[in-house]
Amino acid sequence: MTTTKIIYFSVDGRPEQAEFPSDCPAQDVKEVFRAAAEAGPYDILKLYNTKGNIINISPKLESNTRQTQYKLEVVAADCKTYSLGSELATALGFDLLAMEKRLQTLEKKILVASTDMPSIMYEMRNRVESFREKLESVEHLSWLGLFKELSNGTNKPSPFYHKRSLRKTKEECQQVMENYLQMSSLEVTEEVRQYLKTPTFDNWQWEDAEIMVLLQLMYIDLDFMNKFNIEMEVLQQFLFEVYRHYNNIPFHNFKHCFCVTQMMYGLIWLTDLQNKMDDIDILTMLTSAICHDLDHPGYNNAYQINARTELALRYNDISPLENHHCSVAFNILEKSENNIFRNLTTEQFKRIREGMIKCVLATDMTRHNEILNQFRSIVSVFDFNNKNHKDISDMEKLEGLPVSPFMDRDKVTKPSSQTGFIRFVLLPLFIELANLFPSLEQHIIDPVRKALDYYTEMEKALEKEKQNRTGGSQCDKVVKPLDKQDENQKNTDQTESNKIVISTEQKVSSSGMLKKTKTLQPLQKFE
Repeated sequence: MTTTKIIYFSVDGRPEQAEFPSDCPAQDVKEVFRAAAEAGPYDILKLYNTKGNIINISPKLESNTRQTQYKLEVVAADCKTYSLGSELATALGFDLLAMEKRLQTLEKKILVASTDMPSIMYEMRNRVESFREKLESVEHLSWLGLFKELSNGTNKPSPFYHKRSLRKTKEECQQVMENYLQMSSLEVTEEVRQYLKTPTFDNWQWEDAEIMVLLQLMYIDLDFMNKFNIEMEVLQQFLFEVYRHYNNIPFHNFKHCFCVTQMMYGLIWLTDLQNKMDDIDILTMLTSAICHDLDHPGYNNAYQINARTELALRYNDISPLENHHCSVAFNILEKSENNIFRNLTTEQFKRIREGMIKCVLATDMTRHNEILNQFRSIVSVFDFNNKNHKDISDMEKLEGLPVSPFMDRDKVTKPSSQTGFIRFVLLPLFIELANLFPSLEQHIIDPVRKALDYYTEMEKALEKEKQNRTGGSQCDKVVKPLDKQDENQKNTDQTESNKIVISTEQKVSSSGMLKKTKTLQPLQKFE
């Protein structure tokens, strides 16, 4: 039998009362509080209990009394973030904001008069929401898409652009964990082990469970299991929690985690860092690479700060994402069953924690020039015995993590994003690194220069094609609709520049080597 909950709360000192069935959908509960606060559809609501703690607005809210009423606040309202939809609606003759306000007013009146909302109100609200989604996604589809029904098929725009949850499902995680545990007991061939140690490793053919096996292999082949007494079960549980905390977003996802970590792993072997740095520092760098984008929401620091999000408020606008990644990493490590450092001394753990925080915070690209200039100032007299010279935050930064302006698909093309990223981020970093490790010239610098030449020619070809087109203003607004495959390809191309673009012949050779692998059948890829 369904019960009814009564929640007492205040808004700007004004007492309010919400009543809803215990099985009411979560979205409807939030709409009740939104209506009570007279908040807009993009405002952020916070509900506090009597202790001042934030609590979730959901059907699971505990019933209270007038004496223990909650406090509801509207903490952010930044309509400028959504100017694109407003401008487009105005151009088409629609007053979307007025429609939404009118609908909210009607909803509030009906909620006051009755606990049940007529079906026509749900229908009206769904139509407004559907139209807003079309306005938000039309830049990524086409003008025709504005007048077509959104499909439920595979071509439907990614929910990422509609601000829905992108957490991995419990079922998805369980399946990947089962596959991972089955594969982890198999032997990885020597060919794969050696190939994994190279900067030209092909990251794109591996499934999530296979990636976890390869990450596990890195800890084994660097002998971290013995040197730091890491139990296999704990490492596997740690890697699973890391996987689970990477969201299904277009770029900063679990695949990106592996790309960055594999490059770090390749550099460790290529530069013989094990004979130049302490093992504990190498462990710190590798683990930092794995954790560096944990729980990334898909929106960069500029957005977090401008929208006054929870993360920006929590970290006072200071590298909110990077601070959050660190926090999530150490929340995972806080549980003994996940803590790969649990057998270390207090001093060792303190050293690793300080190092990981430095490494991950250094991935804030606003610090790019600062760190690069610091490295340039000491590279000519670099001494591995000087602690200040081998600060691991500098080494982590040399991975070449992506710059968010190059990820803006509304402002850049694929070749322009690649040429900009390579010219201004990758090459300066790798040139300085090659001054310290000459062996990187052949393995990294040459492929990067070839990639730059390739994308420069592509950019010139696209510009020439654009000039040859006719049709007046249409020449300046050639927009190719992005489907899911195109989006994935764009993200692949962006990270490929991070991971060093290699020739087609090299990739074919590498893939061929892996296809001949017999020992680890689940890790084989057949095209």
